[in-house]
Amino acid sequence: MGEGKMDFASNYTLTIDGAAVDTAERVDVINPATGKAFASAPAAGQAELDLAVAAAKRALPAWKALGWEGRRELLVKAAKAIEPHLDQFAALFVAEQGRPTALAKGEVQMGAWWLKSVARQDLPNEVVEDSDTRQVIVKHEPLGVVAAIVPWNFPFLLAMWKIAPALLAGNTMVLKPSPYTPLCSLKLAELWRDILPAGVYNVISGDDALGPLMTAHPGFAKISFTGSTATGKRVMEAASRDLKRITLELGGNDAAIVLPDVDVAEVAPKLFFGSFYNTAQVCIATKRMYIHDDIYDEMLAAFHRLAKEAVVGDGAQQGVQYGPVQNRAQYDRVRGLIDGARAEGLSLLQGANVPEGDGYFIPITLVDNPPEDAAVVTEEAFGPVLPLLRFSSIEDVVERANNCDYGLAGAVWSKDIDAAVALADRIETGTVWINDNFQNGPHIPFAGAKQSGFGVENGAEGLREFTFPKVIFVPKKPA
Repeated sequence: MGEGKMDFASNYTLTIDGAAVDTAERVDVINPATGKAFASAPAAGQAELDLAVAAAKRALPAWKALGWEGRRELLVKAAKAIEPHLDQFAALFVAEQGRPTALAKGEVQMGAWWLKSVARQDLPNEVVEDSDTRQVIVKHEPLGVVAAIVPWNFPFLLAMWKIAPALLAGNTMVLKPSPYTPLCSLKLAELWRDILPAGVYNVISGDDALGPLMTAHPGFAKISFTGSTATGKRVMEAASRDLKRITLELGGNDAAIVLPDVDVAEVAPKLFFGSFYNTAQVCIATKRMYIHDDIYDEMLAAFHRLAKEAVVGDGAQQGVQYGPVQNRAQYDRVRGLIDGARAEGLSLLQGANVPEGDGYFIPITLVDNPPEDAAVVTEEAFGPVLPLLRFSSIEDVVERANNCDYGLAGAVWSKDIDAAVALADRIETGTVWINDNFQNGPHIPFAGAKQSGFGVENGAEGLREFTFPKVIFVPKKPA
């Protein structure tokens, strides 16, 4: 599609083999701020999946033959093509995902930057032996056709986490966006039809039945999946039948530990942001906050004040800071956790009122020092409810923070950096921030411990996940 010719408000089609493909069946796309359908996306099935995999297989030899430099050049061109359409992508993002406009635009910008940044990476050949008699060379070969399954909470950026390294390494791809947020992915693929060779990048949308069809398809060499741990286990099981490679970025129940020496007024807004950004629909958001007894009451009051000041509403409206929960199923789940906490007699502190109507709005809700075994503590809420928990002993808080099936990310807050690092070393998660949250980058590996994931995304380790090592023994002629 040439620049300026795309219609972001309608005409949503699959991209298979570089061309538009439509389906008779469609999936309604709901605006979570209204609870009403505003568009529909194609519902691909086995036939469209087979076409997409076949196209990706045909495109593979020529894409691999381009080499790292040739692929790099095209991926940078693809990233730059996004930039003239930032506002159009952002408006579509708000409508399907719910996040406020400025933050939606930020994700699209971040996605374009991420693709350009990853495109600069490389996996050079390694000479692991160079003796009188031989040279042993390790090359990094593409796996083949990759299935990418992308979630609804960061549909643009988390797609790039898969697209960029997979294509750079020489693989081709079939990507499936979430049924809740398919539209930006469909339009991105449309935008790239004139940039990437036909079949290199295919996007098919569909309902919940499409994911299992993809994980079972024998044409895929790898599945890269971001989503819930429960679904990740099913993906792993399906992949085992053909020994497909997998990368699974799954759930978290991330703990922040706040030591008594912090300046409450200074850190409370940062902690609040780390808990409720994107309406707390972030796998690495703080979902349990352990606050030292000495400052607990002060921090709770600061958090309640911030919750009452928060502006929750339709992300398309000026001044809104927090949008709706993205879909009805998640809305019902979060409401169930809050109602359950209330039924257990727990102390709940509610933030500002939210719009009435059919939108999926939930007030920011704090739970004041619930028991450690309460559902609101043990379950990943993935919505705007946060338990604040007292502690007085470092040994106690380490044990409580680590007593969890998840191990994605965590944070330690303290003025004493050495003490914070010592505590961070004891937290059983793939990432630990000190006096910060949500920090990552294309050069930084991201992985979960325990049931938070399998494999690595980002960094050199993440790029290698889309390759296999090929070792070539080269004999040397006698001197």
